Amino acid sequence: MTAILSLLMVVTLSILITRIAAIALRHTGLARQTARFQARSAFSGAGFTTNESEKVVNHPVRRRIVLTLMLLGNAGIVTAVSSLILAFVGDGEGGGVALWIKILLLVGGLAVLWAIASSRWAERLLSRVVDRALRRFTRLDIADYEGLLHLGGDYTIAELAVEEKGWLDGRSLRAVRPADEGVTVLGIARANGEWLGTPQADTTTQSGDSLVVYGRTEAIMALEQRRAGDDDAHAEAVEGQRRVAAAEREDAKAVE
Repeated sequence: MTAILSLLMVVTLSILITRIAAIALRHTGLARQTARFQARSAFSGAGFTTNESEKVVNHPVRRRIVLTLMLLGNAGIVTAVSSLILAFVGDGEGGGVALWIKILLLVGGLAVLWAIASSRWAERLLSRVVDRALRRFTRLDIADYEGLLHLGGDYTIAELAVEEKGWLDGRSLRAVRPADEGVTVLGIARANGEWLGTPQADTTTQSGDSLVVYGRTEAIMALEQRRAGDDDAHAEAVEGQRRVAAAEREDAKAVE
């Protein structure tokens, strides 16, 4: 029984550590999903080699966070495996807890921890605590960009890939008018590594580019999946954005 409790404690600490690290990585400028992925990757020692990993390695603060995660992860995984083995090894005296009870306790405890880890309320609470700690003990530039841009609801910041023969391939921003669909282009990462911040209307996108955009998740996904020449879908998206904007104005008036 003690071994199972120890295992659940290790899992709890692991979840807490990776969450704190992911929040810290987000405050260095990484997107939420990227920060979570890199935190879990470093803690587990998976070591994925991606462009996102290069962003972490080339940033001194992110590098320190990841190195700490790697050290803690090595100790945590060894402890977790040891506790798991001890939990199911009999004590040889015949008076131990039944195997099915051990399995039930373990599965139940992990289910509770998973529910807590998936809770938005718990994440918001932890974020506030970590924010205060970062402001007090570090020199990170802490800004609540998520709150400023109302992320987490209908709106998000995402990378939009320009696919070959897609709606955006080989066309200027003036021609495709993403803003009419409720999608604002914040920057463009070229396939050759070049970065264009706040691109102008005459900027042309090519397959292989990645657009950093802000807008409704549904509108971003529809824009990314649209094929070249699908003008009807563009017109429908523009009309849909008009309805959304009208509804938001009505909601704002109701609040006032």
